[in-house]
Amino acid sequence: MINVGIVGSTGYGGCELVRLLLTHPQVHIEWVSSRTYSEQEYSDIYKSYFTLLDQKCVDENIEEYLDNVDVVFFATPQGVCAKTVNENVLKKVKVIDLSADYRIKDVATYESWYSLKHASPQFIDEAVYGLCEINRDDVKDARLIANPGCYPTCSILSIYPLAKAGLIDMDTLIIDAKSGTSGAGRGAKVQNLYCEVNESIKAYGVASHRHTPEIEEQLGYASQQKVTLNFTPHLIPMNRGILVTAYAKLKAGVTKEQVKEAYKIYDNEYFVRVLKDGFVPEVRNVKCSNFVDVSYVIDQRTSRIIMMGAMDNLVKGAAGQAIQNMNIMFGLDEKEGLMLAPAVL
Repeated sequence: MINVGIVGSTGYGGCELVRLLLTHPQVHIEWVSSRTYSEQEYSDIYKSYFTLLDQKCVDENIEEYLDNVDVVFFATPQGVCAKTVNENVLKKVKVIDLSADYRIKDVATYESWYSLKHASPQFIDEAVYGLCEINRDDVKDARLIANPGCYPTCSILSIYPLAKAGLIDMDTLIIDAKSGTSGAGRGAKVQNLYCEVNESIKAYGVASHRHTPEIEEQLGYASQQKVTLNFTPHLIPMNRGILVTAYAKLKAGVTKEQVKEAYKIYDNEYFVRVLKDGFVPEVRNVKCSNFVDVSYVIDQRTSRIIMMGAMDNLVKGAAGQAIQNMNIMFGLDEKEGLMLAPAVL
């Protein structure tokens, strides 16, 4: 049995961790912490967990609570994990960070895009970027996981096969992405109020969204070249889900057969579903699950390829992927606790 602690348990990502881990057959939730709701019962905050998790939230001084846990999830804003992690923590427990503190290998890039001074840059090189389908072997032996962002997960998995195979001109890559409002977190923000979001759609973080360098870095590793791209996210009036539509120029002479062959890289990946010809990803088909649906269409007229992906931003984009990483780290079947069929409604 794996004993876990969850820091930031009352945010959307933390709550999703609780939901999924409560039914994981190999996990016991030893404690949950919350800066805002310290000493309050979890089931008083989220009443749907009455009788399921009635324990009180501890504070965020987690070094006091490490002796009885094997792994700690940080479902916290940027900067919190970096301020907390030290050698003493990592000697006692494995850490899975759902924030961006260890995702970007260049400290200056992180500090520039996130407007934060990194509190523990000495651990950045050690941290494994936990995109399971790509870095599974490195995840196995890690003690610190940088759980990927939601937009990067969907974007990278949609594009990765063609970047890896060298079939697209990376300099022409454009990513258009749309997310439900839970992607902005649970904090009260005027721009996320119902009346501000409902019956509307808007772009945000145009040419400045902080997930951009994460996507560029990972696709750079795949294509073995420096990648600079356009990434534009949009906020849409739904609770959860991400849809990515990416565009790139195919290299001269690339055939449909080569493209199809490239996507066979996912043939043995349970959570990445390459759709049949003629089908396109829909958010409703992955809702509340750890699946990512991907597909592509070649536009012969423009010699461009349209790469598409859909996933649940709170599951594969956060808590589900974190649990998948935990399973790999502890030698479990990575599907354990994640065999969730998508919710139809």
